[in-house]
Amino acid sequence: MTVTCYPTATDSLDTWLSYLETSHSKAIDLGLERIKSVACTLDLLKPAPYVITVAGTNGKGSTCKFLETALLKAGKRVGVYSSPHLMRYNERVRINGELLDDDAHIRSFVKITKNKTASLSYFEYSTLSALDLFKQANLDVVILEVGLGGRLDATNIVDPDFAVITSIDIDHIAFLGDNREDIGREKAGIFRKNIPVVIGERDCPNSIIEQIKSLQCHAFFCGKEFQYSINGEYFEWQSNNIHFDNLALPKIPYPNVATALAVLTQLPFDISEQIIRETVSETELTGRFQFLKLQDFANFSKKQPLAQVIIDVGHNPHATRYLSERLSQIKQPNQKIYAIFSALEDKDLAGIVEPLKTIVDEWHCVTLDCFRGQRSQIILEKIAKIIPNMTAYSYENMDVATEKVFDLATEKDIVLVFGSFHTVSDFLLTIKQ
Repeated sequence: MTVTCYPTATDSLDTWLSYLETSHSKAIDLGLERIKSVACTLDLLKPAPYVITVAGTNGKGSTCKFLETALLKAGKRVGVYSSPHLMRYNERVRINGELLDDDAHIRSFVKITKNKTASLSYFEYSTLSALDLFKQANLDVVILEVGLGGRLDATNIVDPDFAVITSIDIDHIAFLGDNREDIGREKAGIFRKNIPVVIGERDCPNSIIEQIKSLQCHAFFCGKEFQYSINGEYFEWQSNNIHFDNLALPKIPYPNVATALAVLTQLPFDISEQIIRETVSETELTGRFQFLKLQDFANFSKKQPLAQVIIDVGHNPHATRYLSERLSQIKQPNQKIYAIFSALEDKDLAGIVEPLKTIVDEWHCVTLDCFRGQRSQIILEKIAKIIPNMTAYSYENMDVATEKVFDLATEKDIVLVFGSFHTVSDFLLTIKQ
């Protein structure tokens, strides 16, 4: 149903977000005409003197976070636009490392509403609002995380000074295509003539290479112009003329650190080796192979976990292949991994589950009560076809699933919460009760 009554400046952020979710006929509506018209009216197409746009199947969020951390340490004023959020909408916009209050977002929504000439999707509103807030903040650098694809994504109304592609794999096939060449072509739509680009994907599709050649971009490829390795307890990175050795092992995925380092070494800013070392050691991002601490459960009213708890927002085959590798590195003999899992109905469930079938010992499937969510029993039945004779259970809510798994897992075990941003978000909300 189309909403015709606009919220006002005195309405809450929740009211505004409810309006954004229902005000457009499609939840996902790729295209730049509607949003660019508003951006031109509000002069938002250059939100900062230097713009970095980051696309990719996985790794965008942690790459953006790494770049943000280093640039802030270098004394730059930095804005980051990232999606989706885990707990609060405000997470989507960071200015100098901080979230903004509700009123700032509401004022921006009001301004956009007054200047739009057609209905806008939730993501288009969100993107315009981020650009508006960045423009007001007088920043040095803005980092834009692409929402979906690249060529037709709302963020692509802005011409970047630097473009990044973190990884390429099959996801969002209804919008991007069912093969890596088509997907790569869509993501390469963020490139502009003569700008530098970093490609973190080792197996780079030809469609990306063709776009680089066509636009005469200055390209830096993982495995060619730069590479990384693990040397015992240290992370190492090198390019043709720079070598960082004995770096701390990163807390975020290693390929994304390598990609971000390639970007930092090409930026027209003074970023010292000391800043690089501190950034590698310190950067972390909620929900990216994150080990929770005891204090994270301080407000949980029921039984606290004996086992180590890991949360991860991996929700496609590329992400769970990496997740499987990391779990294989830490899993000990006689240690069990209990997975609290759910996924949206349009995801490749077989591709998500397959890499973990020999790593996860028990599957605890939870219903997701959200757009494109699916019932836990349906998820369980789908997994059963992929992993015959598995041990699996289904739950209608996260609260019950969490309590059950915490009862089962011993202090030597691992509880893995993964499968969707919604899954991790529901779990975090549960343990904060």
